[in-house]
Amino acid sequence: MSKIIVEHNPDPARLKSMGVSSWPTWSKEVSTFPWNFGEKEVAYLLEGDVIVTPDDGEPVHFGKGDLVTFPEGMSCTWEVKQPVHKHYSLG
Repeated sequence: MSKIIVEHNPDPARLKSMGVSSWPTWSKEVSTFPWNFGEKEVAYLLEGDVIVTPDDGEPVHFGKGDLVTFPEGMSCTWEVKQPVHKHYSLG
């Protein structure tokens, strides 16, 4: 199983070339919930503080300003420590 990849402080030019600002957004209040990624997701956090623990792996911490790639097929638990607002792209 692939791992979650977190890029701290990605280059603004790279974000622009990826078209991040035009991606849809998603928000979530402080909570804990299970999630399954049916396809690969790349997310850029505008706000928030999160710990995601894959069912078969170690917890991964990320937050505001991070670019995060989640592998297709990963089942995990999200622990939203501070409300999340993110851009995301699927596939």
